[in-house]
Amino acid sequence: MSVRTVCLGRYWRPYRYTDEPVQPLPGWLAELGRAAVAQTLGGPYDPDVALVNFYDDAATMGMHQDADERGSAPVVSLSLGDACVFRFGNPHSRSRPWTDVRLESGDLFVFGGPSRLAFHGVRRILPGTGPHGLLAGRLNITLRRSRP
Repeated sequence: MSVRTVCLGRYWRPYRYTDEPVQPLPGWLAELGRAAVAQTLGGPYDPDVALVNFYDDAATMGMHQDADERGSAPVVSLSLGDACVFRFGNPHSRSRPWTDVRLESGDLFVFGGPSRLAFHGVRRILPGTGPHGLLAGRLNITLRRSRP
């Protein structure tokens, strides 16, 4: 992992959540997650954490699962800034099958149901592809439910 992370709602350090103080999760961001889940999977969704990851031109993130949460609530992922090559795999291993997808600024991705624990990662950032003047690099915001 070669990104910089800011936590909202609850502090996450790799592989676990802690109750160290952080800024609260903004209501409008939680509402965005609720609307995304309602439109894709249906049902209620009440995220309590946002991880905001910044990727510069050289940053990547290896194949991993978002498995630190208790429960099976979906994860909602929002991309802003430069596009990236996102690798979406399977829930069983880091190896094939996987699909590489180009995520653009504004793309929203919902991991839920059988794909909730799919391995995924960022292969590379595509510099200069984001909306002009927005930012250099990529922001990814993932909304999660850390507690059942």
